[in-house]
Amino acid sequence: MARSITPFLMFEGAAEEAMRFYVSLFARSGIQRIERYDNGEMGPAGTVKRADFTLAGQGLICIDSPAAHAFTFTPSVSLFVECEDEPEFDHAFARLSEGGAILMPPNNYGFSRKFGWLNDRFGVSWQVNLA
Repeated sequence: MARSITPFLMFEGAAEEAMRFYVSLFARSGIQRIERYDNGEMGPAGTVKRADFTLAGQGLICIDSPAAHAFTFTPSVSLFVECEDEPEFDHAFARLSEGGAILMPPNNYGFSRKFGWLNDRFGVSWQVNLA
């Protein structure tokens, strides 16, 4: 039986920047551990070998892949943020969309009061919701 299931984000050199940005946006967020590549290891020295962090209490893992890939993030898998109020929604959506791409602008689409979908500047897809 599985011990746990945790979202895992793979970056190519921006893992720490993305992680620090994300934890700055949400309450109950923080970095628990960062393990870095050393000289002579697969990845560039100092980049993220593995980092464990939480966003609003949800555990995540991220890395800087030591190998270049022909793929990146896709909106088919996204992080869903359930906001408590409209100011929190507006702040999260505005910050996450800076330098990214809006897939669905904030609006009432009939299933909640306010919803928006975006890809952030790191390529990670986010759905931001106000029920």
